[in-house]
Amino acid sequence: MLVNLTDVFTNEGQVQELEVSYVPDTFTNQLGTFSIREKSPVALKLSNIGQSKALVQGNAKITFMLSCDRCLRDVDYTFDLSFDSVVVSPDVISDDGNEIEAEDSAVLMEGYHLNVDELINNELLLNWPMKILCREDCKGICKVCGKNRNDGDCSCDDFVPDPRMAAIKDLFNANKEV
Repeated sequence: MLVNLTDVFTNEGQVQELEVSYVPDTFTNQLGTFSIREKSPVALKLSNIGQSKALVQGNAKITFMLSCDRCLRDVDYTFDLSFDSVVVSPDVISDDGNEIEAEDSAVLMEGYHLNVDELINNELLLNWPMKILCREDCKGICKVCGKNRNDGDCSCDDFVPDPRMAAIKDLFNANKEV
C-alpha cells in the first residue's frame, strides 16, 4: 500500500492521521514463508519535522501461525508492532550529513509515496523472535522416538554417556571377568 506524503513534505507543521491496510497474506524471511492468520489496519501518524522531512509513527497487530521450535506444534504468535521512522523527500540533496537518513528512507519510499508494506516487513524482521515456544516449559520431542513430550513421557532410554569417559569405560570392559 502506497501513501502519498507530498502534503506532509511541503507544509510545515502538517500532521496527518490515517489507517491503511497491510496487503500481503504471507511473510517471507530467511526462515521460510509464513501465512498471516490475522492483521489489523496500520494506524499511521505522519508529521512534518523539517524541510522535506517527515516522521512516520504507527502501530499494527499481525498474527502468524508458526511452529514451536521445541515440539513443532502449531502456535499463534502475535506481533504488536509500534514504530517511528524518519523519511525524507526524494529531491533532498543533503549537505549537512544526513546521507544515512536519506539512504534509510529510500528503501521505504517510492518517489513521494511511502510503501507501508515494506515498512511493516522491516518491522517484522526487526521484531522476529529468536525462539518461538508454544509455552515456556515446553519439553520438546523425544530424540529417540519423536513423541511430543508435552503429551506424556515415552519409555525410551535417552541416556547419553559422557564421551570423555569412553577411555575409562574401555578399560573396565577389557578387564571384566567373564
